[in-house]
Amino acid sequence: MSEGNTIAITAGEPAGIGPELVARLAARHRERPWPARLVVVGDRDVLAARARRIGLAPDLVAFDAAGAGPVDGALEVWHVPVATPVEPGRPDPANASSVVAMLTRAVDACATGACAALVTAPVQKSVLEDAGTAFTGHTEFLAQHTGTPRVVMLLVGGGLRVALVTTHLPLAAVPAAITREAVAQTIAILAAALARDFGIAKPRIAVCGLNPHAGEGGHLGREDIEVVAPAIESARAAGHDVAGPIPADTVFVPAIASRYDAIVAMYHDQGLPPLKAASFGGGVNVTLGLPFVRTSVDHGTALDLAADPERARSADPGSLFAAVDLALELVARRR
Repeated sequence: MSEGNTIAITAGEPAGIGPELVARLAARHRERPWPARLVVVGDRDVLAARARRIGLAPDLVAFDAAGAGPVDGALEVWHVPVATPVEPGRPDPANASSVVAMLTRAVDACATGACAALVTAPVQKSVLEDAGTAFTGHTEFLAQHTGTPRVVMLLVGGGLRVALVTTHLPLAAVPAAITREAVAQTIAILAAALARDFGIAKPRIAVCGLNPHAGEGGHLGREDIEVVAPAIESARAAGHDVAGPIPADTVFVPAIASRYDAIVAMYHDQGLPPLKAASFGGGVNVTLGLPFVRTSVDHGTALDLAADPERARSADPGSLFAAVDLALELVARRR
């Protein structure tokens, strides 16, 4: 396998929109090949059937780990069979084991260096949980599977880079998870990634406050005074260029956001809505801190789209294409 130029792409929840997006990716790769060996990990029969369903006939070939890969823009499929037939739009917990096997195979290939990067289509977390698999998200799965003590979710798109201190938590659990250590580690991991992977020698980072108006001097909560501000001071002492805590409703104003290379948000729905509004479906999720490059689409499984052939035909593959583009860019910088 040509490790340095091989990208593993997981097909995601088989009943979701992932297979259709992979079909779009295969069509684009045949027309204008990415400068890489693209290997989709998933069920080849599901992928072929869903491509036909939206009027595409992509060139899907069996993955050969010992070979050099196709040279004609064909897309390789590393077959991981589903356990039970798939009905688009209706995830079946019986296929949860197949989804986990797909992810595990791809992660192991990246962790061993067989693949240079991982790109993921969305999975349906609730179905995995219903099947008895503890799964709060790709980010947490990747950290646990690789033994990485802390990873950071970074969203890129619309001229913004937004990193999160906490990820998939209920809102009621967020304040307790915002510790000085968590904020300081997030800043440090982000700063290192901006320098290594994005080529920004001295990144400028803004940090959101947890509370409205960044706590308004303690009148709207003391976390920003007692937790966030000391973590920022610690980051400054370590040599990082960090501003904050800044109210979230201020820092995302374009004239202010443009002053910074990245923004640290305290929780998922504080940071992601402004970025998704700015990126218009072209955002990319990057997991920082892993021993390999991982990017992903910034959307979910879109079961409603997958259930309707006409709507599935019009599903926008822009985020998946952008995820592949960014993965290749980050891999090139790490060489």
